[in-house]
Amino acid sequence: MTKSGRINAAFRSSFHNEIYFFVEDKYFLFELFANERNERIFYELTPLRDGFKSLNHTVFGTYGIDCSFNTDNNEAYIFYENFCALIDYAPHSGKDKIISGPKKISDTFPFLKGTVFENGIDAAYRSTIGKEVYLFKGDKYARIDYGKNEFVQSIRKISEGYPCFSGTILENGVDAAFACHITNEVFFFKDEYYARVVVTPGATDDYIKNGVRKTLDFWPNLNGIKGLLD
Repeated sequence: MTKSGRINAAFRSSFHNEIYFFVEDKYFLFELFANERNERIFYELTPLRDGFKSLNHTVFGTYGIDCSFNTDNNEAYIFYENFCALIDYAPHSGKDKIISGPKKISDTFPFLKGTVFENGIDAAYRSTIGKEVYLFKGDKYARIDYGKNEFVQSIRKISEGYPCFSGTILENGVDAAFACHITNEVFFFKDEYYARVVVTPGATDDYIKNGVRKTLDFWPNLNGIKGLLD
């Protein structure tokens, strides 16, 4: 089930500085700047079935998206529980389409069968290395290559791969994540908190910029989105 009143998923758009955020069966599009006070919301919290016509009559249109990551061009993988699909989200055009799916995660990514990720993924973000992606589930994470359809690194505890999360709310799980347009910077979300992290793919010397903070303290203009982080 999605996490009520929280950011469930996010991915970076192919349009510079634009981020798609998903909250239950709705979404909003946000323009992210280095100067947070000048950021803006393109679309208010909108039902998925209205903003993504291709998702009507699918599990995503009914229940929402609880994990996602961008791939190439205007494409992204979206997940709900044990289902996933590859979509062309066609930004600002209304011409989105499903490229493949919905299918079970284990059918799309057979190497995840029998793992903690088979029946759902909490969060994911695209790495700056090739087609590599980081997946999160509970207190575990893994690095995969979605192009080669294989693990790059085996499943480990978050606390082992992200020692900077030790003693924080992120140590035991992540609700959502996205790699922003600044190289090797990732935003992580848990409940009403977020962390902006400088990452080094394949290493463990990541660090949090300015600590773990409340999301609405960092982005006060999100206060106007009814139903978000209530």
